[in-house]
Amino acid sequence: MVDFIQRSVFPELLGHLAKKEISLIVGPRQAGKTTIMKKLEKVLQAEGKPTMFLNLDVEGDRPFFQSQEYLLRRIRLEFGKKPGVVFIDEIQRKPDAGLFLKGLYDLDLPHKFIVSGSGSLELKEKIHESLVGRKRVFEVSTLSFHELVDFRTDYRFSGKLSEFFETDTARSHSLLLDYLNFGGYPRVVAEAEEKEKRALIDEIFSSYLERDIAALLRVEKTEAFGKLIRLLGGQTGQLVNYSELGSNAALSLPTVKHFIWYAQKTFVICPVFPFFRNPRKEITKSPCVYFHDLGLLNHSVGRFGNLQTSTDLGFVFQNMVFLILRDLCCQTGMKLNFWRTTDQAEVDFVLSKGKEVLPIEVKFKDCSEPRLSRSFRSFIEKYSPEKALVVNLTLNTRTKIGKTEVSFLPYFHLFTHRF
Repeated sequence: MVDFIQRSVFPELLGHLAKKEISLIVGPRQAGKTTIMKKLEKVLQAEGKPTMFLNLDVEGDRPFFQSQEYLLRRIRLEFGKKPGVVFIDEIQRKPDAGLFLKGLYDLDLPHKFIVSGSGSLELKEKIHESLVGRKRVFEVSTLSFHELVDFRTDYRFSGKLSEFFETDTARSHSLLLDYLNFGGYPRVVAEAEEKEKRALIDEIFSSYLERDIAALLRVEKTEAFGKLIRLLGGQTGQLVNYSELGSNAALSLPTVKHFIWYAQKTFVICPVFPFFRNPRKEITKSPCVYFHDLGLLNHSVGRFGNLQTSTDLGFVFQNMVFLILRDLCCQTGMKLNFWRTTDQAEVDFVLSKGKEVLPIEVKFKDCSEPRLSRSFRSFIEKYSPEKALVVNLTLNTRTKIGKTEVSFLPYFHLFTHRF
């Protein structure tokens, strides 16, 4: 097996090396940002280009960030008068990081800056404000299912994974269960022993609380925040009940909302808001949440590596489909919502762009025939979309409901399906 995991964002970063803009890499802790930067550095070094790598988690590197002048002295020492590429890792450790980088950029230096950091308020808010027109953001999530399968199959089927899924159904289902159980943190994926996988995911979550959250909240004890994350894990894909969360976590309503906002900004959860056009009969405000990583989701509710019931598998599978659709929306500019009515009708996801809508139902099952739920039919009858989609494990067929073409699509075709 290959000893490195290829990431889909890597070619984009390579293509941005020639741009003057700062390449800003953001994402969850231990999603692989540093590994990507090190690989970029090796590519540049192989081309004979001078590079320098600094990490604000390394004590010996921190003094160079006292001011722009201190850093420039270090750069001049390394490169002399030649242009070079400067890698800065964990920039969120630098107070006023946005203004610091803005000052460097505005000096019109001959150097390219590639900067990374875990999710934080400084990185997500102030840096974006300070670097308007001066940076391009590359978000690195944990591995997608597509990336995991490529890695597990030694990249033999890159570019033709749909054919692999259709041909080797047993191996495909095994890989799906692996991803649903353990998620996509690179270190977890690369580890063969389940015992070590458990230790790694526990360390990742503990490190997130003790380093990121403790620093952001300016507290030493993060038990209440951790408990809230675990409670949210139990409500994945369901309407968020703030009052119930507050009662169970012994937190006030404002604190619950505050903590959820922090969890969103640090790439742990992602809220999805309702689609509606009739506020009297449709849910309009309460979001539902999904996790950025399935392994962390499972860890939060104590079922990491141990999904057994079809219900649990169904919820996690729905979260996986959300991750695929979220990436699709980033590429196409579509909006991603869900649909609920006051009388309990629901559709898992609704993609929309302008007046066009595409309802999507998710089923963790081998559908034998194109059968639709009452709720899904209700949405189709109400909105008369041109197309509708039912994501399932194996069935690939089409049917008609009135003027709506309903496609039953195996989940692995989502990567190549034209929406």
